[in-house]
Amino acid sequence: MKKTLILILSMMSCMNAMATTVKMSTSKGDIYIELYDEKMPNTVKNFLTYVNDGFYDGTIFHRVISTFMIQGGGFDKNLTRLETKSPIKNEANAEMKNLRGTIAMARLPSPHSATAQFFINVQDNPSLNHTGEQNTRTWGYAVFGHVIQGMDVVDDIRFVPTGAKPPFRKDVPEETIEILSVKVVEKAPTAKADTAQ
Repeated sequence: MKKTLILILSMMSCMNAMATTVKMSTSKGDIYIELYDEKMPNTVKNFLTYVNDGFYDGTIFHRVISTFMIQGGGFDKNLTRLETKSPIKNEANAEMKNLRGTIAMARLPSPHSATAQFFINVQDNPSLNHTGEQNTRTWGYAVFGHVIQGMDVVDDIRFVPTGAKPPFRKDVPEETIEILSVKVVEKAPTAKADTAQ
């Protein structure tokens, strides 16, 4: 029994070791995200292609809704839309849930239209989950990872004042929230103990 438990723990450790971690450095702080390499292979591969190309460096969070999500990865500081690669197939039918702290692909109304833009859920958003392949609403949005460190940064972004800035009529942060870089890292740093008295 003891040997079996050790084997299971060892396998779990290996599975965790296989997950890719990225560090998203923003003007508000760092966000560490663990990707679902095995469960969402094509979505992760697409995201990492943009990461490795340096595509996200200098982009912004252009859409922020405090009761919903923060969205970025498609516009520069002048709110100019960036040119992307071809759209990918929606893997939301793998049924990963849009829970607080998960990262998912943004898309147009067409289910298979995601390119580079992503969003981080700031609360559980069950309405975004895959429930069938009948139409754009039921297809849902593909979750491909989750924040393992830096949700305080996500929440700082979540609560910034927003308003209208062309070409958007609402939900644009009044303060530019820049994504300085996104890089693959070995792991997130060990969280420091709070030493404040």
